[in-house]
Amino acid sequence: MDILTQTLKNITSINHLLMQETQIRLDNLTKPQGSLGRLEDLAKEIAGITGQKNPDVSRKVIFILVADHGVTEENVSAFPKEVTAQMVYNFLSGGAGINVLAKHAGAKVVVADVGVAVDLAQKNGLIVKKIACGTRNMAKTAAMSSDQAIQAIETGITIFENEFKNGIDIIGTGEMGIGNTTASSAITAVLTKNDVVDVTGRGTGIDERGLKHKISVIKKSLKINQPDHSDPLDVLAKVGGFEIGGITGIILAAAARKIPVVIDGFNSGAAALIAYTLQPLSKEYMIASHESVEKGHAVILKKLGLKPILNLGLRLGEGTGAALAMPLIEASLKILTQMASFQSANVSQKLPQ
Repeated sequence: MDILTQTLKNITSINHLLMQETQIRLDNLTKPQGSLGRLEDLAKEIAGITGQKNPDVSRKVIFILVADHGVTEENVSAFPKEVTAQMVYNFLSGGAGINVLAKHAGAKVVVADVGVAVDLAQKNGLIVKKIACGTRNMAKTAAMSSDQAIQAIETGITIFENEFKNGIDIIGTGEMGIGNTTASSAITAVLTKNDVVDVTGRGTGIDERGLKHKISVIKKSLKINQPDHSDPLDVLAKVGGFEIGGITGIILAAAARKIPVVIDGFNSGAAALIAYTLQPLSKEYMIASHESVEKGHAVILKKLGLKPILNLGLRLGEGTGAALAMPLIEASLKILTQMASFQSANVSQKLPQ
C-alpha cells in the first residue's frame, strides 16, 4: 500500500499557466486563430501536462497488460480463455494488430503477464508479474482479495517505473484478457451509477442471446458482491481484473511523473475510472484516443469529461486506439514548435474588426 499511497501523493495539477502561454503562441502562428482545431488543444494540453514549452513525445511506449478472468466459466465471451495466453505469444512475435499500429506510430510495445491462467514460456520481451492465475469467478465470489487489488495497482506502478528508467515521453494503455469486458461493464456500472444494460456491449462479438446472458451474469455478480461505489479498491477487488488494476497503476504512475497517458478503449477506460476515483487529478493527464463501440465506453468518457480524438468503430483493445492517436498528438506538437509566427514570417495579421 505504501507504493500506491506515495504515488497518489505525487500527483499534482498540470501547469495551467503554461497552457495559457501556449495558447498565446498558437494564436500568433501563421493561421487564423483556432483553425487547427483539436490539434491546437492537444498541443496546449501536452505542454500543460509535461510542463515543457516545447514538448517532445518521440519516446512512445504502449503497455499491454494481460490477465485471465474466472467469470469466463459463465460463458460470457465468444472466445475460449485459452486465447489470452495465445495472444501473448502473438504480441511477442509481432503479429498482432497493436504490433502493426505501434510500429506505424514509432512506439515501443511492453507486454506484461499480471495474471494469465497458465505459466507462459519465457520469451524475450515478456515481463512476468503474475499476481495469480486469473481472477476468481465474480459471479460466485469476489474476483480477488483486497490485498490482490492493491498488489495489481502497485504492480502496474512498478512496471511503469522500470520502463521509465529507459526514457518515456508519452504512453498508451492496452490490455488483453478474455472476459475483461464483463469486468469492465461491472466496474463502469458501479462507479458511474448506471444500469448494467446501459454499459454492457458485445465484447469479442457475442450474439443477442449471449449479450442478455452476459448482462444477467454481471447483475448476479453485483448482487452477490455488493461493491462499494465510494471505494474504487473495493470495486476492483470484487468485480475487476488484474490487468485492469495494473493499467490503473500505470496511469497513476505516469501522472505522478507528468507523462501524458493516451487511454485506449473500454477496458482501459474502466482502469482510468478507477484511477480517477482514487485521485481526481489523474484525469488531467489522460487523453482519450477514441470512442469504442462498446456502449459503456461513452459513459466512461462522459464521466471523466474526456473528448475522444477518433471515432473509428474500434473494439479490439490491445492499445490500438492509443497507437493510432499518437501520431496526431505528435503532429500537434510539430505545429507548435515548427510553424512560423506572423512576426517571424513577415505575414500580416488579421485586420481589426
